[in-house]
Amino acid sequence: MSSSPATARILIKGGKVVNDDCTQEADVYIENGIVQQVGKELMIPGGAKVIDAAGKLVLPGGIDTSVHLEESFMNAVTADDFYSGTKAALAGGTTMVIGHVLPDKDESLLEAFESCCRSADSKSCCDYALHVGVTWWGPKVRAEMETLVREKGVNSFQMFMAYKDTYMLRDSELFQALQHCKDIGAIARVHAENGELVAEGAREALDLGISGPEGIEISRPEELEAEATHRAITIANRAHCPIYFVNVSSTSAGDEMATAKMQGKVVHGETTTAHAVLNGAQYYHQDWACAAAHVTVPPLRLDPTTPNYLMSLLGNDTLNVVASDHRPFTIKQKAMGKDDFTKIPHGLPGIQDRMSVIWEKGVIGGKMDENRFVAVTSANAAKIYNLYPRKGRIIPGADADVVVWDPEGSKTISVDNQFQGGDLNLYEGLRCHGVPLVTISRGRLVYENGMFTCAEGSGKFCPLRTFPDYLYKKMVQREKCLAVKAVEREPYTGDVVAVVNSSKRDFGASDLDTPTRPCTRHGGVRDLHESSFSLSGAQIDDNIPKRSSARILAPPGGRSSGIW
Repeated sequence: MSSSPATARILIKGGKVVNDDCTQEADVYIENGIVQQVGKELMIPGGAKVIDAAGKLVLPGGIDTSVHLEESFMNAVTADDFYSGTKAALAGGTTMVIGHVLPDKDESLLEAFESCCRSADSKSCCDYALHVGVTWWGPKVRAEMETLVREKGVNSFQMFMAYKDTYMLRDSELFQALQHCKDIGAIARVHAENGELVAEGAREALDLGISGPEGIEISRPEELEAEATHRAITIANRAHCPIYFVNVSSTSAGDEMATAKMQGKVVHGETTTAHAVLNGAQYYHQDWACAAAHVTVPPLRLDPTTPNYLMSLLGNDTLNVVASDHRPFTIKQKAMGKDDFTKIPHGLPGIQDRMSVIWEKGVIGGKMDENRFVAVTSANAAKIYNLYPRKGRIIPGADADVVVWDPEGSKTISVDNQFQGGDLNLYEGLRCHGVPLVTISRGRLVYENGMFTCAEGSGKFCPLRTFPDYLYKKMVQREKCLAVKAVEREPYTGDVVAVVNSSKRDFGASDLDTPTRPCTRHGGVRDLHESSFSLSGAQIDDNIPKRSSARILAPPGGRSSGIW
């Protein structure tokens, strides 16, 4: 290329430009990191690098909305930092990632965020943003959430209904957190599992001698996800806050979301590549290492039809986004839980394979077309996180994050040819039709035919704006329609009885104060042999002592042998 990377001129010629709503045959001209022109017979200055895309698709660069890079979790540090992780993302056609900041309990959200930014700024090869976990609740957290939104470019916070005693919020805390998200215009991401029952299930499994990876599936059945999903939707509805579910893993949780959407509630969600492709049979594999490699939460589901169902939900927009939830650990790290499945670090790799695997199982599998593929891998994420149409779309003025995609090309996934961390690949041996040939990030050619030309630290932090229309526009209108107000009436002017002195609370007796009938030997129901009038309440013969029981020597019909 004759020009410097900052002012690079690139012409992608002869391809089909695919956006989430249309496909057109067009050339794309890029300069200064921006898409300048899209169309036929473009007039461009000389000196541009020409990329022949004949027979290929030109897609918006993928946006992976959930990655865990350089993260300490369950006493282990993920096998990818921001350099190796984002490099692998570029090789797979992803040009932006959204990572996680998970403060410890009582740790400052602001300090944890700034620490993560320092590391990411110096290492990231592609654009990135950050979610911040709300792992505890208090006035300091509330204030720091507002600071992160107003001054640091954060617009999403993740709350957990699982991970009891570490990250889990109680219902009242979740309600307050959602209310605050709504007030500051942030996206409320919720991991939905019943944390109390998960903890009980894990304890019971260990008591039964179940210590292997199968315990993760046994102790976290899908009904616990479905219950928490329903509860979170209810809490969010009362808080008038849009809700975004993460790691949706089961049929029943998907059904809860579909029902809520049918009712007009503002509910969105993402699943992961693994949940939409794999099932939980691997937890019962005879090889402990293979079984442990699949440990994540919520777990992969044992029902073999679940992945197909989740892929269908992606296809029909019940689920909006597919993320990798990339959190790679080595087998040695997973082995910390060799005698106790609750100590196996939760997480799966997948940042590099996300787009090819979804193309294979979603597009080739007949669940979606190329436009819907763009929607679930980039466009919807851009809309939800308020990046659209700067990202997630190929139009003049958008960031030049572009992938030249070969729909007829193929590759076989293997740990031997991956760039991402970890010593196992969950999709080992899977042949994928549909591969990225060229990746362009911010107008720079960073990956072409297996070769990288990206520099460590060349990625930029993308500040995210609050109140995304994709979530809040409907919520504002819904609030107007469902607003409650007092009934206008003439004030009461009649007599008011004097207040009776009582130790009882004004709002009535509690459950413990509720009077109960004396218990009889028939379990609280009045003995029909002792009354010919009523099943309950005061009786006319209540003052007559009851006769003591008498042993019956001869039953009606006379004495007989046997039980009598």
